[in-house]
Amino acid sequence: MRLTIRRPDDWHLHLRDGAALAAVLPHTAARFARAIVMPNLAPPVTTTAEAAAYRARILAALPPGAAFEPLMALYLTDRTTPADIDRARASGIVHGCKLYPAGATTHSAAGVTDIRRLDDTLARMAEAGMPLQVHGEVTAADVDIFDREARFIEAVLAPLVARLPRLRIVFEHITTRVAVDFVRGSHDGIAATITPQHLSLSRNALFAGGIRPHLYCLPILKTEPDRRALLEAAVSGHPRYFLGTDSAPHARRTKENACGCAGIYSAHAGIEFYAEAFEAAGALSQLEAFASHHGADFYGLPRNAGTITLVREPWTVPAGYPFGDDTLVPWRAGETLAWRLEGAAP
Repeated sequence: MRLTIRRPDDWHLHLRDGAALAAVLPHTAARFARAIVMPNLAPPVTTTAEAAAYRARILAALPPGAAFEPLMALYLTDRTTPADIDRARASGIVHGCKLYPAGATTHSAAGVTDIRRLDDTLARMAEAGMPLQVHGEVTAADVDIFDREARFIEAVLAPLVARLPRLRIVFEHITTRVAVDFVRGSHDGIAATITPQHLSLSRNALFAGGIRPHLYCLPILKTEPDRRALLEAAVSGHPRYFLGTDSAPHARRTKENACGCAGIYSAHAGIEFYAEAFEAAGALSQLEAFASHHGADFYGLPRNAGTITLVREPWTVPAGYPFGDDTLVPWRAGETLAWRLEGAAP
């Protein structure tokens, strides 16, 4: 069986920098025409000049002949100003600003401590049509980790939408039925990305036969009813749910230790994982819209002209990939996948 679709985009991607960037970029460039590249480097990408420099490093690291466009985002801090938004919009290379609540995830320490401090900046984003990309979790220590997304909607996101109804928002890597329902019940300026791991796994997978550090991500995996709600949303054809892998590479030594970091690396099969999930739901006919149409339409960008072809042919995911002076353990390492990208190396 073969499935040809318009070339997709990844609307939430971590590429890192330096040797790590060079190691992971070929996987994404083989599958996706464009990607929103997350700005949580160390130090973070907080200005248009830094975004332009990072973009240049990404383009320089592309394999020969690869056709891939990085879409840049700025990392919001308590000090981001309306003038910063004006410069970003005028650049033509910055396609959104990322809200990391301080302490929410990897390299988020410089993130926003109180969103009300940014009301003027967010108002300028609304005027300019610049999307806000949201990591939607509260970080208070007294909130259970499995409840942080729902609490964020109640305490931060819903009030923000009410204050700034013209602000375009991408609620990234949603994980709960509450988030699915919030997006569906909101106006056309509110959308969401859904990752392959949250479509395919519930939190039980974290503890199957022992602790599974390579399945630890933030937002953390949720319940089976939540997973089913995400899958129903993804395959529904609703135009405000779209693909965002949140592929997040980390060296083996930083995952397999007493305080392992959050992130699942999925770029090596970034579209294949979605094909498996959509096929299991009997909805392969909806994959192209989810992967190739909805995100581009929301961001106001043209749909891609080229195509990719997926072949239903089993292949085994390698145990690891070179990653600087360490190894990168991919999701489903050593396991068999049902779909492969035609012409791509494992």
